Amino acid sequence: MKIVLTDAQTVFDALVTDAPLRALGEVASYGLLPYEEVAERLADADVAVVNKTLLDAHTLRLAKKLKYIGLFATGYNNIDIDYCRAHGIAVCNAGAYSTNAVAQHTFALILEAFNNTSRYNRYVHDGLWKRSATFSPFVYPLRELAGKTLGIVGLGAIGTAVARIANAFQMQVIGCSRSPKQTEGVEQVSLDALLRRSDIVTVHCPLNEDSQDMFNKAAFAKMKPGAVFVNTARGGVVVEQDLYDALQSGHLGMAAIDTIRTEPMEENCLLMNAPNCIMTPHIAWAPVETRQRLMGIVVDNIKNYFAGHPTNLVSG
Repeated sequence: MKIVLTDAQTVFDALVTDAPLRALGEVASYGLLPYEEVAERLADADVAVVNKTLLDAHTLRLAKKLKYIGLFATGYNNIDIDYCRAHGIAVCNAGAYSTNAVAQHTFALILEAFNNTSRYNRYVHDGLWKRSATFSPFVYPLRELAGKTLGIVGLGAIGTAVARIANAFQMQVIGCSRSPKQTEGVEQVSLDALLRRSDIVTVHCPLNEDSQDMFNKAAFAKMKPGAVFVNTARGGVVVEQDLYDALQSGHLGMAAIDTIRTEPMEENCLLMNAPNCIMTPHIAWAPVETRQRLMGIVVDNIKNYFAGHPTNLVSG
């Protein structure tokens, strides 16, 4: 079979390669195809494997042989599912491959917000500790997590993993989810109650019509003064101007985010100028072990589909 990778550089490097896919058939691997070139590259493909490439009626219009689209991702909002159904193209996503990685990164951001580790590291390397009058200079505030209230928006696999870590830190954990569920160590509350009560709000819901722009001016206004906002979900759940304003006014104490609306970041992204805003470049999901696990799921999905028992089937 002919397998086309449209944005391979978003997954592969020297440590994680496409070798397992090459064992399945002929692979045409493109680092990062421009939108206008995707259709031509898919014209003779049996299988397309993508991460963030937009596959819509335009980019799929020449793909007359295409039987299957595999995703290097859990989310599939970049795939025109209606077009795929109409043209008999199966779509499979990658399931919960990044649960532990994203939960880990969520707490890396929270710990940075509460411990100021990178700022203290800079303080030492700038030579300022050498000139300190005391052995413990209290330059930046330090706060304990124990006893703080963590509000988790979205209690799927990742949100549940975050809750387990928070319980280990002896935090009070509350949560809300579109589909109410019992989660050990988590008090179920409404979104409004979660916003009012939480010292830290962390987002772990998918991006859909319900969550689009969920965190806007009204939502931030309901949060505690000085609260911390964490987003390792999708940038589209946040109105960035409203987040900027909440930070600028001092109502929010800090934001720690791994995703924004346009990625890579645009030159004029206003969050670059927001005070007390920690940002990482959408890397919560990307440890080596996580990408290796992702590769295994993608390969198994292809094998299982063509063997007649599809797994992680979104459409088809």
